[in-house]
Amino acid sequence: MHASPQRLVPQPVSRVRRSRQIATAQARRVWLFDLDNTLHDASHSIFAHIDKAMTLAVRQTLGVDAEQADALRSKYWKRYGATAIGLARHHGVNLGHFLRRSHDFDVASLVRAERGLARALRALPGRKVLLTNAPLHYAKAVLRHLDLLQHFDSLWGIEEMRMHGHIRPKPSPALLRYVLAREGVAAARAVLVEDTLENLRAARRVGLRTVHVYHPGTPFSKVKFQRPSYVDLRVNSIRDLLLRRRPLRG
Repeated sequence: MHASPQRLVPQPVSRVRRSRQIATAQARRVWLFDLDNTLHDASHSIFAHIDKAMTLAVRQTLGVDAEQADALRSKYWKRYGATAIGLARHHGVNLGHFLRRSHDFDVASLVRAERGLARALRALPGRKVLLTNAPLHYAKAVLRHLDLLQHFDSLWGIEEMRMHGHIRPKPSPALLRYVLAREGVAAARAVLVEDTLENLRAARRVGLRTVHVYHPGTPFSKVKFQRPSYVDLRVNSIRDLLLRRRPLRG
């Protein structure tokens, strides 16, 4: 069973647009944007808030103490890329309910992002698709607060990353191929814009172009001035990407 991304246009228009996407896959660039520490500074406040909310949600869901909850969170995140996946597979937890519980907060006072981001995205040629391992309701809330929602053709949250009965989040190469197929774009015409190097490494293996948005708060970030061979362009912000998009033309 496959999930479908959230489309931001009425269904009839979506069908017309999709047919055009397939017909012009070689002519149009598609930008796949990550969310946290890419489109906004999640390390400023939101990550700390999510960290506490996730631990509390695991404790309440499984009836364990804080130490056990943190151990399970770490174990499942390392193994599956998301705590919720491990809870669903090994404890029978409803993934959707857990994601709601662990991300049930108002983002308005926590979000911090660069100025002029909406204008920068609007000026960037090509279609924009959100591809985040975060839950969809949280992603929408952040994008609405930043006035970015209308700039995205479709949204892929972790709930939409279901293939053959299992959630396969980034950096799964199978997920990336599936997203490309559903978006009607060839790998050579797609660009993944991310702060997480492991996701960019997987994207390069699939054939995508890659942009590393450097953020010092991202887990396992490399030294600032290093650029791995699988990264086509390293920038410090989305506005920087707009100014320096020339190396990705083609």
